[in-house]
Amino acid sequence: MTYIFAHRGASKYAPENTMASFQKAIELNADGIELDVQLSKDNIPVVIHDENVKRTTDGKGLVCEYSFEQLQCFDAGNWFSSHFQEERIPSLEEVLIWIKSTPLKLNLELKNTILPHYGMERLVYDLVTKYDLNDRIIYSSFNHYSLRELQRIDRTNEIAPLYSSGLYEPWNYVRKLNTKSAHPHWRTLNASILKSFTKHGIKVRTYTVNDPKKMRWLFDQQVEAIITDVPDIAKNVLDGVHHHKPSKILTILQKLNPL
Repeated sequence: MTYIFAHRGASKYAPENTMASFQKAIELNADGIELDVQLSKDNIPVVIHDENVKRTTDGKGLVCEYSFEQLQCFDAGNWFSSHFQEERIPSLEEVLIWIKSTPLKLNLELKNTILPHYGMERLVYDLVTKYDLNDRIIYSSFNHYSLRELQRIDRTNEIAPLYSSGLYEPWNYVRKLNTKSAHPHWRTLNASILKSFTKHGIKVRTYTVNDPKKMRWLFDQQVEAIITDVPDIAKNVLDGVHHHKPSKILTILQKLNPL
């Protein structure tokens, strides 16, 4: 079984990292959601990808320069479509309250490679614990020191290093982080690397896979999950992998020798 995670929600169909995109993801039968977390000026974990609000809101400036109340004044939907006008930057707490009532898994990516957001690990962990969601959370980041800090806070936290370059024997690097999960870019993967990940008991969730041909190959390789902007397309491809049409020869034989 390969899980399908909606990248920043169903971000092909709704503005990324908004409640609308998360709701759309569950409507499209995603198994989980991937989202990005940063801190506001007043240390509230908020859900947004870029360090600057300019691309996905009508504001400008760094996320960390605004309080949460100020961030709530920005429109986070109109840039995508007027249909989503007045969507807001959600707080992580708002998302956790919503997701608790769903069966979704949640991949929290800590966006702290460019700006450090000191103390974010503890703030995020405490919120997850508050809503008793620890067993449904996967923490990922390109900042692997941050992932080790999450392990220090609670050794049961599932961490997954993100990477996009061709690491040499990446399964050994992942093992050194004392985890059994990895989130590599799909371009870094081939059958040999995936075989070695499997041999070492490491779960691979790869990003960001939007091409049906790549999806099919990854499903055939039985990766743990793919992270995609188009969970509906991924579901259709996965269903096709599980329900291959019988060959023409088999069809003829069945007609000649019906059960």
